[in-house]
Amino acid sequence: MASPRTKKQAEQQGQKKESKKGLVAYENVVADVQQRVKSKGTRWGVAHVYSSKNNTIITVTDLSGCETIAVGSGGMVVDADHEEGSPYAAMQAAYKVSAIAIEKGVTHINIKIRAPGGHGSKTPGHGAQAVVRALARSGFRIGSIEDVTPMPTDTTKRPGGRRGRRV
Repeated sequence: MASPRTKKQAEQQGQKKESKKGLVAYENVVADVQQRVKSKGTRWGVAHVYSSKNNTIITVTDLSGCETIAVGSGGMVVDADHEEGSPYAAMQAAYKVSAIAIEKGVTHINIKIRAPGGHGSKTPGHGAQAVVRALARSGFRIGSIEDVTPMPTDTTKRPGGRRGRRV
């Protein structure tokens, strides 16, 4: 595949834009999409945000949750593995997902935040708050923000045994 000659051709081929630091800046892509796409009324979507210590995964679906509209994660945006769970990676992934969702006509959104839960951490990672802010900034009308972390009422035995994990 030949390399694009202009920024316009790069956008059309779906290539990433470079910012001052050399990192991908999807904020500009969202602004371009908002100018290009005309809204055809109200269309609701649900943003499912899974935020752990190591990564943030964002999935935008329709209200039933059956049709996936857009997917993004921190690992898709940054190169280093240790940066996947950072707020920066989560924010850039949210901008990327919101650009796709706006292009497909979504105007209003409900947000469902999930932490690992169960035996794992019950609190969302650092990226959850950054995702909510980025989705609000990218032009969506937010209907509700809900925590859907699975909480065990009475659970199976935690791994590690009676004396714990011996290192």
